[in-house]
Amino acid sequence: MYRAILEAVRLGFQTVQVFTGNPRQLSCSQGQLFTKNQQQRESPPLTLDAVFQWQSECRRARFEKTASHASYLINLASPDEALWRRSIDAYGEELRRCSLLGIPYCVIHPGCHMGGGEQFGISRVAAALDEVHSNVPAGSVLTCLESTAGQGSSIGHRLEHLAEIIERVGSPNRVGVCLDTAHLFAAGYDFREHKYSRFVADLQRILGRSRVKVLHLNDSKKPLGSRVDRHEHIGHGLIGLTGFRPFVRDSIWSDMPKILETPKEKAPDGRDWDEVNRESLTSLM
Repeated sequence: MYRAILEAVRLGFQTVQVFTGNPRQLSCSQGQLFTKNQQQRESPPLTLDAVFQWQSECRRARFEKTASHASYLINLASPDEALWRRSIDAYGEELRRCSLLGIPYCVIHPGCHMGGGEQFGISRVAAALDEVHSNVPAGSVLTCLESTAGQGSSIGHRLEHLAEIIERVGSPNRVGVCLDTAHLFAAGYDFREHKYSRFVADLQRILGRSRVKVLHLNDSKKPLGSRVDRHEHIGHGLIGLTGFRPFVRDSIWSDMPKILETPKEKAPDGRDWDEVNRESLTSLM
């Protein structure tokens, strides 16, 4: 996992987002820390070596505001009791892993109500977070609910969803927000050029800007309000290059980790697209 830091440094980044486990599995190892010679499970707990290497490379690179992304299979809004319980256990484990590693932000999709309705899903997420918080001691790790595109029955494509979840949880100080530009755009929020000020005003009114702790900067392959989540390289999608200018220039985001989740492949000039996308963003500063 520490190799992600080495790669980020090579490409000129100042932070990184990682998966601490398999993003396609629900791992519930109860925060155990194994040494190399101990028996490990299918989704192994963190080794002492992994924790040491991660922390050492973070210090070397001066990466203080790193983030993890919880498993895609976690669904804290699920009406299925078994899946909901497994999701609670898995997310609690993710917070414990972040705590061991010293990762301050854990990004998670709120979940899908699967036909139960938005209000049901919102209450379900809040109840799940309360249970997780009761099982995992408060520490330095903040849950960051990610804004979603609104595909299917997903919760979080309206800022009001995120605000209501935070209002309902018993420990709102343990919950923040991650804004994803591609998701916001697909959900119908237009922040391009002269519409940016209105977006920020709405954000402040509904959520409060201080709730936002992480930004995902991704262009969108799909149009405004499509509610389809398809990421594109910066300036090559329907948000367009100038649509990102406010996010790299506005001082309210200056000290915030900004993560690229664009396709990982080679650009036409042979470079990594991550490097090209970083240059595209820094050219707007």
